[in-house]
Amino acid sequence: MPAYAAVVCHSASGAMMDPQGRLRNTLYRFCPFVCLVITVHSAPIATPSATDNKKAQNDHLKNDIFSAEIQVQTAFGLEPPSSKSEMPRCGVPSALQYNAYEMISRWDKKQLTYRIENCSSHMTEDEVEYSIERGLHVWAGATTLRFIRIYNGTADIMISFSKGSHGDQFPFDGPSGVLAHAFFPSAVNTIGGDVHFDDDEFFTLRSTNGFILFLVAAHEFGHSLGLSHVSNPDSIMYPVYMLRDADNFRLHSDDVKSIQSLYGSGTGVSADPTSEPTLSPRITPRITPRITPRIPPRVTPKAAPDACDPGLVLDAVTTMRGEILFFKDKFFWRRNYDYRRAEPYLIRSFWNNAPDNIDAAYENQKLDKLFFFKNRKVWAISGYNIKRGYPKSLDTFGLPETVNKVDAILHDHKTRTTMFFVNQYLFSYDERRQQMNKFTLVADEFPGMNQQVTAAFQYNDLIYLFSGQSLYEYSSKKQKFQRELRSDYFHNC
Repeated sequence: MPAYAAVVCHSASGAMMDPQGRLRNTLYRFCPFVCLVITVHSAPIATPSATDNKKAQNDHLKNDIFSAEIQVQTAFGLEPPSSKSEMPRCGVPSALQYNAYEMISRWDKKQLTYRIENCSSHMTEDEVEYSIERGLHVWAGATTLRFIRIYNGTADIMISFSKGSHGDQFPFDGPSGVLAHAFFPSAVNTIGGDVHFDDDEFFTLRSTNGFILFLVAAHEFGHSLGLSHVSNPDSIMYPVYMLRDADNFRLHSDDVKSIQSLYGSGTGVSADPTSEPTLSPRITPRITPRITPRIPPRVTPKAAPDACDPGLVLDAVTTMRGEILFFKDKFFWRRNYDYRRAEPYLIRSFWNNAPDNIDAAYENQKLDKLFFFKNRKVWAISGYNIKRGYPKSLDTFGLPETVNKVDAILHDHKTRTTMFFVNQYLFSYDERRQQMNKFTLVADEFPGMNQQVTAAFQYNDLIYLFSGQSLYEYSSKKQKFQRELRSDYFHNC
């Protein structure tokens, strides 16, 4: 999935660089850096006095960006640019600094002008204007900043949509690469504060079939105001583009503290959602071709539980198109033959409206759907989208009303039978007939399994039953117990 970048970056260690010493040295060495999905080419660029000097500085700057990108992306657990990852990324010039509220620049005034020079090829003018205004509004509402739109001349924040090379020495790379880039505030260079969007990207008003422009803009404007990336995935300044509820979006407390550390607290436009810009009634979002979202980078190790923790008890396990997914709290690990270690992701970075802390999950390969269960509700998921009409009740599967939650689910794609584990009982559901056809004890179906099953899945003709911190392997043909394994068996710990 897309990602962002900023002039000031943060490491997992949280160590802060001295802004008067090490920061200055680092800034000179690593001025810009290209980060993740949402490209932000930020940071002041020195004004050259001659054409030769300008070319030399630009060449040097490109080399610094490449070096900084490798270190920054490594710090965030992302693939370095040498891997030629197609993940959308951010190209903000960045000093390698690791404190969430540190900055390298800020505006010395509270009233800023902005100008929209042109619009996205995939959105109407009104849709673009609305998205840009909302992106500015979230920052104004938390500070004393005020944004005034102008229609001619040079504004503090110039906003444009371009493809490929567009005059700032940071060319865009086409679809699914850098989404946008921004420049940090600067009293010396007119490009300071400007935001450029890649017009090869499919931006949308609200549709998750593309990249929601408001979310991208809000992130980029954070850079325009002097903010850097942070490691908290709930923050709008997190370097990876995350699907969020755009209609009910609010800044995370980390973002509020960060912006107020630069400009103070107060109300610029308003934090009241009723004062947000309104969308003209005549605007009808376009029906657009479907875009498959990019796979997001893994979350930082500090944010997710340790998959190799011997005391970890998983919430659910299921297969998905040849991979194995392991769920815990709001995270999941995905494992396939390409990964030596399963990597953690936020559940909602894949499925925006899916629940956290699920009870069970299974894949119906015939229907190419995932099913998530939590309490008495079930969600059906196709690809990255929750199917219309869901969540539904457990009654859909014919489970008794006395069942308030399921402990685990096992689906046999050959017999098309889905088994629901509830305490010591096992309910078998016939997917063909769509009816419950069997009720028995777990121990009768799986000899020796006298413990409560907490997660289950079938893989390579073998059945795996988790019980707390233990894992039991059974033959899928005769359901005969074969061996006991560590619960982290699939994580190569």
